[in-house]
Amino acid sequence: MKKEETVRQLAIAIYTVNRHAKTATNNRELYSLKNKAIQRLLQSGDAKKIGLHFVDNPQLSQQSSTVLVKCSDFLFHTLPEKDDFTSLPHLGAQDQTFRNPQERMNLKTAKELLIDFLGEQKAPTNAKKKTFIPKRPKVSNTQSFRSSYLDGK
Repeated sequence: MKKEETVRQLAIAIYTVNRHAKTATNNRELYSLKNKAIQRLLQSGDAKKIGLHFVDNPQLSQQSSTVLVKCSDFLFHTLPEKDDFTSLPHLGAQDQTFRNPQERMNLKTAKELLIDFLGEQKAPTNAKKKTFIPKRPKVSNTQSFRSSYLDGK
């Protein structure tokens, strides 16, 4: 596989993980995977920091910024480092009209692809899970039900 195609597949995997992280109840693992993959792509030169954007809904401060990163045809936001504020241009508010290409990838496939790319160990999933068997009250009436309708009478 060509390097450009590999980088595009990684970008699609990051896009998929990011999309699921936005709606997940426990999204810490997914955002961590996204950020580690983006950092690795930045280090290898396959992704590029473009500039800073204002955050639409800042949490605790009046104003906050994120770093806009381009990887293949996709744009992602990550948390800025101190030197990003001096080295990157500030692009102002986010462009709400731009959207990443609509690509589909299974979340499990995306996570496996990113974990393989990062060289991390997967958490063991073969551990036996306890099966929950609900307790039901015992039926004490063992007489069979007899219907005159079925007997033809």
